Amino acid sequence: MSRYLKQTRILVAVDCIIFGFDGQELKLLLIQRGLEPLKGRWSLVGGFLKENESLEDGAAHVLQQLTGLQGVYMEQLYAFSKPDRDSVERTISVAYFALIDLDQYRQQLSEEYHAEWVSLRGLPDLIFDHKEMVAEAKKRLRYKAALHPILFELLPDKFTVPQLQNLYEGVYDSLFDKRNFSRKVLSTGLLVKQKSKDKLNSKKGAFYYKLDKRKYNAKFHSFLNFIPNPNKF
Repeated sequence: MSRYLKQTRILVAVDCIIFGFDGQELKLLLIQRGLEPLKGRWSLVGGFLKENESLEDGAAHVLQQLTGLQGVYMEQLYAFSKPDRDSVERTISVAYFALIDLDQYRQQLSEEYHAEWVSLRGLPDLIFDHKEMVAEAKKRLRYKAALHPILFELLPDKFTVPQLQNLYEGVYDSLFDKRNFSRKVLSTGLLVKQKSKDKLNSKKGAFYYKLDKRKYNAKFHSFLNFIPNPNKF
């Protein structure tokens, strides 16, 4: 096999930024790094790309190997390539991100690498430039969530408006007016009110809603500009 002469060999890594929602908080999946340097420190789920893998296959392989998660749709985010980002060798990392219903995948998590869901409001220090990766993923998520109702796909079959508001507040790290939020979300026509209430989180109880999946595709743009100016967050 011929090779390009006099060219520097550079490692390629993939890092997976997995956001999850548990009904109350938006969380991030972290592991404890298993090799030196910085062994035992908190890290995104990541690893090196193998010679016979595509980036997508590598991301899926790393995620399954280190956490046990399978079948997670991930979207390529950005390539991080500062020459000094890894203190051992020159490494370019291609980051992928995903947003999942935490409860659907909770049982898949492997304990071997101590994978743990950590609240975005209290993240520990992360290795290398992983904090920067998370910040970029949040920017992308905020932009997409402002244009389309993608966050509904994180919710259980039935949910309350306060739960949905918790999710949006977690994504945007901001508080929304309850009445205004409720009015806007119900005006989309995407929700079907149920007879039952969630009485665990308040005495009065909040009605459950379900997403009208038939209208979801037909009125996908109902949430256009739901967040008036996503770039300010």
